[in-house]
Amino acid sequence: MDERKCQNMFFELKPQHTQWGDWCHSPQMYFRGAEEIPGANYNVGWQIFKAPIHWMEQEPHFHREEEYLVFLGADLFNPDEFDAEIELWMGEDVENMEKYIITKPTIVRIPASMWHCPLDFKRVDKPILFQAAYLNGTCGRVTRHVDDEGKVQFIYGGPEITHGCRLEAGKKCSYCGKCFSLQNEGKKDA
Repeated sequence: MDERKCQNMFFELKPQHTQWGDWCHSPQMYFRGAEEIPGANYNVGWQIFKAPIHWMEQEPHFHREEEYLVFLGADLFNPDEFDAEIELWMGEDVENMEKYIITKPTIVRIPASMWHCPLDFKRVDKPILFQAAYLNGTCGRVTRHVDDEGKVQFIYGGPEITHGCRLEAGKKCSYCGKCFSLQNEGKKDA
């Protein structure tokens, strides 16, 4: 079969059926950057949030690459119809981060090495289309973790570390959300 010269630069987005919880619509869509198109310097996911959730990223972290967070109304014919309140913490110094409240369609630029999170969807009265886009083909982060005794640790998590399934040894993580929903079963948002 005769393959075209640029065929390797196309990737068909396919729905990914997930089990994150009732707050997140399934299916979702993802482009995992260099994992799906070798050499890509872009990594992105699209989710529709339907209800409040204290998002997975509760501890502050930073990436070596720039990141953009996009918040739109999920009705693509009326993306400006935004009825939600989202809280995001950011700052150059992890000890002095500032809280930002998002109540309108917004894009947030997070420069490389900028601390950010927690990210909380406090109120979602109309579904929100959320997109996190990394300007690198793989996504790694350094997270600041404080244990129960108050000891601070800085933990690196990159694609070579985070791609294992938490529920099935030896299986690659598919971002299905099952581990997150099991971890948070029965918990109520504050």
